[in-house]
Order: sequence, then C-alpha cells, then structure tokens
Amino acid sequence: MSELAGWKHVYSGKVRDLYVPEGASGLDDTSAVLVVASDRVSAFDHVLEPGIPGKGELLTTLSLWWFDRLSVANHLIPDHELVGDRVVERIPAEVAGRAMLVKPLDMFPIECVVRGYLTGSGWAEYQRTQSVCGVPLPAGLTDGDRLPEPIYTPAWKAPLGEHDENISFERTVELVGPEVAEELRRVSLEVYARGAAIAEEHGVIIADTKFEFGADRATGEITLADEVLTSDSSRYWDARVFATAATPAERMASFDKQIVRDWLSANWDKQGTPPELPAEVVERTAARYRELLERLTGR
Repeated sequence: MSELAGWKHVYSGKVRDLYVPEGASGLDDTSAVLVVASDRVSAFDHVLEPGIPGKGELLTTLSLWWFDRLSVANHLIPDHELVGDRVVERIPAEVAGRAMLVKPLDMFPIECVVRGYLTGSGWAEYQRTQSVCGVPLPAGLTDGDRLPEPIYTPAWKAPLGEHDENISFERTVELVGPEVAEELRRVSLEVYARGAAIAEEHGVIIADTKFEFGADRATGEITLADEVLTSDSSRYWDARVFATAATPAERMASFDKQIVRDWLSANWDKQGTPPELPAEVVERTAARYRELLERLTGR
C-alpha cells in the first residue's frame, strides 16, 4: 500500500487498495475512488506470499480493455481533466498503469458468477447433486465439459477473511429483492456471452467468470464494477489445446492463477498459514497472465 499525495487510503481487499481524495471522509463522502491493483495474489481466501510481479498492471490493463468492449454501464470516470489549456492526469504517477478512477456505488453483496463450462466448485457440486447452485444439469457430464447453455450461479460476498458462499437464485432475491436479482442475472449472462464471443475470436475460452455490480448513487442504475474478465476473476483456457488435448487436465490448462491453486492443493492442507510460493510457480503464473493479455489485446 502506497502513500499517495492528494489521496487517502480507506480500504484494502485481497488484491486492491481503495483511496479517496483528501478532504473526503470515506467512501460514503466522495465522487471519485482510486482503485489500485496490487501484485498480491490470493487463493482459497488467503493472500499469499510472494506476489506476482507486474500482476496489478496486467489486471488493470485487461479490465480497461474489456470495459471498452462491453455494452453495459460501468463505474469508470475520466482519469484526466483540462485545467486551462493543460491536460492534468488525475491518477498519481506512482500507480499509473495499475489504477482506475471510478465513481462510488452502493455495492450489492453478491458475486455474479456465470459458468459456460463445468469445472471447479461447480464440478464438485454436480457430482453430489447433478446441479450447481440449484440449477439442474444433464446427466453424464464430465469435468471441463461445455454446458448446454451458460448458467448463473451467484455467491454471497463474505467479509475479508471469510469464505464466499455459493447461494441459490432464490437467496439472491431475499438479499436484494426480485427486480434487482432478475436484472443482475440478466446482465451477467449478457456480459458473459459478449465476452465469451470476443475471447473465442482470439482462440481463448472463458470457462467461467464472476462480476460485481453496484447501484449508481444518483440514478440507481445497475453498474458493472471492480475488475471484469481478468485472469483473477475468470477461468481462461486455450481453445486449440482444449479441442486437441488427450486428458482433462491438459485441456483445462489455465491462463490464470490455477497454477497457484494446484500447487497449494498439493502442498498445503488448508490449515493455518499458507506456505510461501516457490519462485518457479510465481514465474509460471506471471507468464500465463502475460500470455493471456497478449493473446487478447495484442499488447
């Protein structure tokens, strides 16, 4: 977490740090929030050591690239302003490239998860119940299979340090009301479909992803927030490898932090403090983040 001239730190999550302009008392008393992505990496609800070098800038670059391509209201506001005849950057130079300037929203306590493929916690639940978050699925599916159509499987956003909890759509209605719950589901499926189609043009599969939304404080409009379709919030696979690989593990080789999850699963019993990540795992993960950005954006 950096000290930034003109800004006051008000919150740190697992990966991001939030700042408001000096003079504002907090997130409830500001028209602008500076969202700074760190190089921290989390898995299984723990922040791990060391971080992934350059990760904050990679995630921010990818989020901004996607925000430009998704036809949905988002939380970005101009990050520069005209003062006289001079253009002044509003994002401090110390965090340029890994920060976004956004408007504050009244955030909904729901992670809007969309799954186009069956894997991860969805696969584990399917094996027990032949459904995911109350959504029934056909029999005979295997790990990594494409679903007949994408499904919306929300989660309750737990406080920092606690586990997020998969919930049914009916539970989201209890949390935010029927109209908001329906709109969150509709927009989430729409944004996923748009993102998945763009990714496929670049030879990449978005197996699943999570979105976060809030209400615009002035208009009430449901607005896409946080990061979007990044390597941290989404499970990305190589479409060619997926089509030709001989084993499920090979076809689901990810462009995200699955390398970290796999190493932790093999080397930690999820009790106490997680072990430090080996340098080889850190570099492989960083390389996959970079490769995804290059594949999608050409940068």
